[in-house]
Amino acid sequence: MSVQVHVSIDQPVERDWRLAVRHGLMCRCPHCGEGRLFRGFLKSVDRCEACGEALHHQRADDLPPYIVITIVGHVIVGGLVLVEKYAEWPMWLHMAVWLPLTLFLSLALMQPVKGGVIGLQWAMRMHGFDNAPPLPERQPGPSMASQQ
Repeated sequence: MSVQVHVSIDQPVERDWRLAVRHGLMCRCPHCGEGRLFRGFLKSVDRCEACGEALHHQRADDLPPYIVITIVGHVIVGGLVLVEKYAEWPMWLHMAVWLPLTLFLSLALMQPVKGGVIGLQWAMRMHGFDNAPPLPERQPGPSMASQQ
């Protein structure tokens, strides 16, 4: 028994955003989950080495740091409040624990979070991931220029 999938040009195939984000969080291609997503710490590859999916469209500029700041801030502030409520730590111990933990969590979370954002952009067909040619920018017509 075979399954036939009919895809029309007007109706693109649905992309599972949960699977794409999961692949991105594992720093893998959001399409196939096999190829690497990054060639450097935060520099993404142009194409997946396994499936050939173009990934140079991604625009995950500011969202990953905001997400990381939110996560790390909740963890650190929550831990700090709990320690202040239930223990009397000296200031040097606070500095020795919370500063390195903040730095470690920020660096450890940045790449997976950026991968998740790229996976979400791919699944939602944002920023060129829709395989449509880019539209030209609108320019004012001659009638608007002659009115001035």
